[in-house]
Amino acid sequence: MNSKKFPRTFWIANIIELVERWAWYGFFLLLPNYLTGSADQGCLEFSQAQKGTLMGIGTGILYFLPVFTGALADKWGYKKVLFTAFVVYVSAFLLMPICSTYPSFFAAYLLLAVGAALFKPIPSATISKTTNEGNSSIGFGIFYMMVNIGAFFGPLVSLLFKKGDPKMIFYISAAIVAINFLLLLFYKEPERSEEEKSQRKSILDIFRNMACIFKDFKFVIFLLIVAGFWTMYNQLFYTLPIFISQWVNTEPMYNFFVNYIPFFANNYSMAPGVMDAEFVCNLDALYIIVFQLFVSSIVMKMKPLNSMISGFLVCTIGMAMTLFFQNVIFTMVAILVFSLGEMAGSPKITEYIGRIAPADKKALYMGYSFIPVFLGNILAGVISGPVFQNIADKVTLVKRFVTENGLSVDSNLSQSEFFNAAATQAGMTPNELTQHLWEIYTPSNMWMVVFAIGIFATIALFIYNQWLTRSERRAANLADSRH
Repeated sequence: MNSKKFPRTFWIANIIELVERWAWYGFFLLLPNYLTGSADQGCLEFSQAQKGTLMGIGTGILYFLPVFTGALADKWGYKKVLFTAFVVYVSAFLLMPICSTYPSFFAAYLLLAVGAALFKPIPSATISKTTNEGNSSIGFGIFYMMVNIGAFFGPLVSLLFKKGDPKMIFYISAAIVAINFLLLLFYKEPERSEEEKSQRKSILDIFRNMACIFKDFKFVIFLLIVAGFWTMYNQLFYTLPIFISQWVNTEPMYNFFVNYIPFFANNYSMAPGVMDAEFVCNLDALYIIVFQLFVSSIVMKMKPLNSMISGFLVCTIGMAMTLFFQNVIFTMVAILVFSLGEMAGSPKITEYIGRIAPADKKALYMGYSFIPVFLGNILAGVISGPVFQNIADKVTLVKRFVTENGLSVDSNLSQSEFFNAAATQAGMTPNELTQHLWEIYTPSNMWMVVFAIGIFATIALFIYNQWLTRSERRAANLADSRH
């Protein structure tokens, strides 16, 4: 491919996106364990319910606001809004490590969500404006590749600094996103036609468009079904890092790296024999980088709904595979299966919305594709919050064990100290107590909830597809009879 096909702004926008995703995932994948981890390890010891509410609402708002921030970018100019976004981003990242109470951290996270929402619509809009019919597929392929490269390397870099002080993850992300101030010097505002300038939306126009969208019953049903997929998908970030940290035996992976690639064992392990949970979860991004083109070549000829149904089902199976074993090797396979489903289903959502949108409303419909992502984050917060806390949270379960067995453990101890004291009083090692809790409380039942959501979304999409197919046949038969 000749790089001259794309103007300089195209490449600058791609690099800006890579840097932003690097900063975002560099802290986001590590956030659940920071929020809920033990105080003696430098974490905040919030409850799982608090974590779920914070991440669900905050991230949900991030995906809801772009319908408004996109209009602001059209009105004020992309470059000005990007600069504002980076100022807000850096400010929020610098505030987070000094916020130790739940309200203050929640406020800082909401500020970060506003910065991300200001940023989110602009790179993709820039790619759209700097490509044409002949090179847009390649252009967006490059763009999504940049997203995944950032998503993969962000956590790997942040984890290198986490050992000394978990708060370093926020300073690293602040430094990374600040690189975009330099890149902004080379960013040229994309040209707008007179028609585009005259179509700038007011806030009132946005609400009118929203009402128009909600009148399309079929589209609304589709968005609600897809929200189920995003609810399941987000457990990869909201729940799986904590589940691995609390329950999964990562020693086989650790031993492999000790013998063959010591760098990873030395830099991505919490303790001898224990790999960082986020390192394991980050395999999803690696799998996407390696296999996305292969999977895309398989599903490219499939109808979008059929590809989504297959993808949703495979994702669900991948999530469900974590039900049965605590061994990290099985977790790695489960993440691979999940990522293959993600690659088959997720990109087709946008393609399908583009196909079903009325010819004169394609941009409007694409703009509202955020709705299922917004809902999926809100619902994911509920699942990873109170649901996870009651079914699978080791902190909750060990306290239940202590109460049920009449043990006396000081409640003022940190999480780690409390667990070790409970193990000592029960005459077990910490590993033995973990295994005992696994056997008597079956925390893996958490994934039955996630599995049920995924299966419901898959079946609902299948029924939706059958309904549409029958409707199209009836419409075709009616048209034929009129002729």
